[in-house]
Amino acid sequence: MHQPSQFRLDDGEALRVAIDEAPFATLVTQSHDGKLTADHLPLLFEPASDESTPAKLLGHISRGNPLAQELKNGSHTRSALAIFHGPQAYITPSWYPAKREHGRVVPTWNYQVVHAHCQLRLVDDAEWLKALVTELTTRFERDRETPWAVDDAPADFIDKMCRAILGVELTIERLEGKRKASQHKPLEEREAIRRGLRDEYGYDDADSRCLSGID
Repeated sequence: MHQPSQFRLDDGEALRVAIDEAPFATLVTQSHDGKLTADHLPLLFEPASDESTPAKLLGHISRGNPLAQELKNGSHTRSALAIFHGPQAYITPSWYPAKREHGRVVPTWNYQVVHAHCQLRLVDDAEWLKALVTELTTRFERDRETPWAVDDAPADFIDKMCRAILGVELTIERLEGKRKASQHKPLEEREAIRRGLRDEYGYDDADSRCLSGID
């Protein structure tokens, strides 16, 4: 990923938060015959437990996914790239004060993204999968007034559902983050971007600040 220094996002905690806020990832892998494949799935970030145990990303795919056959019939691990797309927006030059002053302005697109370079392994273990779907459910139900829990469904039904999936364990080798948010522009123009995102697009305060480079 092209990484101009002013857009680089390399703080470990900031990267973790960016993943947590945009957990639905695009997972890119390459088959044994060189074809690229993209899958789409939510992934949970599991911090490193100690210096010898790297951080991981956890999710699951259907047993019918071709990736399952690829890893079953070939190597047990594979290089993979997980892409987490955060907030993004088209930035119109009409928001800039400079448009009225001299007109030398152009549109752009602001965004936040994290790339996780990983080694992928599939997990076929009933207890592991049950723990994973429980953790996923807890994560995505946590803001509901009455959260649904895995235990709300019959145990034999959950067991049947788990038999239809395989776990995805991604051992993180490297994280790269980028927040292109007009950081190189004067504060006056970034404030104008923030107001435009909020007032015209209806973005909330957090996303409008993120995409205007105003923390």
